Amino acid sequence: MNVHDAVRSRRSVRDFTDQRVDRAVLERVLESAARTPSGGNIQPWHTYVVTGQSHAAIVEKMSARLTAGDLGDAPQYPIYPADLKSPYRERRVSAGQQLYSVLGIPREDKKARRAWFARNWQFFGAPVGLFCYVDRNMGSAQWSDIGMYLQTIMLLLREEGLASCPQEAWSVYHTTVDEIVQPQADLMLFCGMAIGYEDTAVSGGTIIDRAPMSETVQLLG
Repeated sequence: MNVHDAVRSRRSVRDFTDQRVDRAVLERVLESAARTPSGGNIQPWHTYVVTGQSHAAIVEKMSARLTAGDLGDAPQYPIYPADLKSPYRERRVSAGQQLYSVLGIPREDKKARRAWFARNWQFFGAPVGLFCYVDRNMGSAQWSDIGMYLQTIMLLLREEGLASCPQEAWSVYHTTVDEIVQPQADLMLFCGMAIGYEDTAVSGGTIIDRAPMSETVQLLG
């Protein structure tokens, strides 16, 4: 698979099989992803991968919290700006409309939407979970480095025939993740990621539209 194919075929998969992912594959992906560029080569990412008992423990704890109606922890960072302006607001709304349309869940069925969204905290059935932490004193430039790192991981996973779904939703329940992975006190959870083999018998195969290049790129000279 060439890089263009990996980029164009990568998407956030939300239905996985329980097929085991070989540890050697994960190690190969993460070792290569370490080549991601970062300002000053400080490599601000801290990665924790959970499988087996650790994975099951997080899912179990999250199930208990959700069943109890727990709405989450105090936010450590805003996932979206408080006033998301145009055209970003419209793009976000459109993404949700495309996704739920494929799922066949109407906008007014809030209960069904919440139930489906809760699958985030089961890794959508994926057998591997990845959590990416950042030092609390890092700035926006280092957060952008982490974005490049996570994208590199997802493209390498595509080459290995694996699917993924980046999940900022895990930051809403960061204390539960902390209990299992036990990060250093100066680290903050940025996001999680579900990793595994796509369940093509269930998955809708949705690729969310992107804005045309004319909206986001200007070629000068």
